Amino acid sequence: MSNDRWTRLSFREAPAEYVGPTQKVRIWTEGWVADQMFCPSCGERRIEQHKANNPAADFYCRKCGEEFELKSQRARFGARIVDGALATMTSRLAAGRAPNLLVLNYDKDRAEVRNLLVIPKQFFVSSIIEARRPLSSTARRAGWQGCNILLSRVPDAGNVWLVQDGAMRDPQAALEDWRRTLFLREASPLARGWLVEVLMCVEAITANEFALADVYAFEAHLASLYPGNDNVRPKIRQQLQVLRDRGLLEFLGSGQYRKRRLQ
Repeated sequence: MSNDRWTRLSFREAPAEYVGPTQKVRIWTEGWVADQMFCPSCGERRIEQHKANNPAADFYCRKCGEEFELKSQRARFGARIVDGALATMTSRLAAGRAPNLLVLNYDKDRAEVRNLLVIPKQFFVSSIIEARRPLSSTARRAGWQGCNILLSRVPDAGNVWLVQDGAMRDPQAALEDWRRTLFLREASPLARGWLVEVLMCVEAITANEFALADVYAFEAHLASLYPGNDNVRPKIRQQLQVLRDRGLLEFLGSGQYRKRRLQ
């Protein structure tokens, strides 16, 4: 596969009847994804847009069936993204039905995409969902509670870059990044949560080579996430072995590891 998957980063002009700025941006970004976005799972040349107001996702791949939700904004995304109802997200996580998340940052003046990444659904674990305060009793939807997606809690391995600082990435490299972590889908929600959290701990260690003791330093943090588990250190060793077996880490012997970097 070559870069001919991409042809442009610029948006098509929105029809004149879409005069509101919010509508215009939605037409811009959704139109660009429909015109330009290949499937990062199977490499299909384009993904399809669902009919309006589909509750599950915004786009899907006709070939492999992967679904994608699109979040876009002008400013670079920070530590969190505002999402929908907490109850809906919680039920999606429990059933393994969360869509993959497309995160798009655009330049309004140039009317073009600046950054685009996809977070594969296997990284949607309970620790990256933050409950918002319920609406007050005087609100029209009193008691309704939304949630945020904590981008800061997604490991680097879960950020599959497609466009970065206005540069289109080689689609083949994106496909390889996507496939590296598909093994997480084989795990139960609880087991997947442990793997993602230990991977976050490993990424927080600045050195490329590290010791088991460096990961043990996160024991209290992991215990706070999983208060029902009294054997945190054995769980850490178990996750490191899985990450080693799946090619994200290299075991050097005597409790020493080396990170295998993304290409």
